[in-house]
Amino acid sequence: MGLLEKSKKLNVEETPEEEYAHDVLVKLEDTMSHISPFRVVIVSVVALMIIASTIVAVTWIVPYDKVTVDVVYIQSSAGHVILTEIDNDGSRSVSDLTLVIRFLNSDNIEIDRTSFNKSSLPAHSSVSGDSLELIVIGPSVWENYTIDIDLEYTKNNNDNSKIELNYQVGEWKMEQFSHGTSIDFF
Repeated sequence: MGLLEKSKKLNVEETPEEEYAHDVLVKLEDTMSHISPFRVVIVSVVALMIIASTIVAVTWIVPYDKVTVDVVYIQSSAGHVILTEIDNDGSRSVSDLTLVIRFLNSDNIEIDRTSFNKSSLPAHSSVSGDSLELIVIGPSVWENYTIDIDLEYTKNNNDNSKIELNYQVGEWKMEQFSHGTSIDFF
């Protein structure tokens, strides 16, 4: 026996608000009878598909720019190795990339440098490899050094952008750094 049946047996006069509440309760009980575990699973799957398609749309369709520079510094008894990777995490290509990596001692005297140029980098791609490595043989290890990185590129809307990074290194055998620009929509 439900709440409605119990309340009707009492023969108590109801206010209009109570009658309305009872009507809502009846409708809720009717609606609850139509809900099954199978329907809950189906609705959950459909909701998950809608969320996934929204994420895909934002990632691949909505135009935005985002560039990240990843740096790994390694030192050993033979010298120093600086590995870099440029990631275009945006949904549009960037062009005219110029990367300059400089290795400076504690007196800001340049020990070595390398540069890299690329005409374009497609969306959702990255570039790394031998041309983005700087190997410095000979200078003393376990001293403080500075890695100076300058990346210039042209966005899809022909705006020039520049990333300038300075990392103090030398305390650890291996250090990792990552710096990305903010997401720039449209």
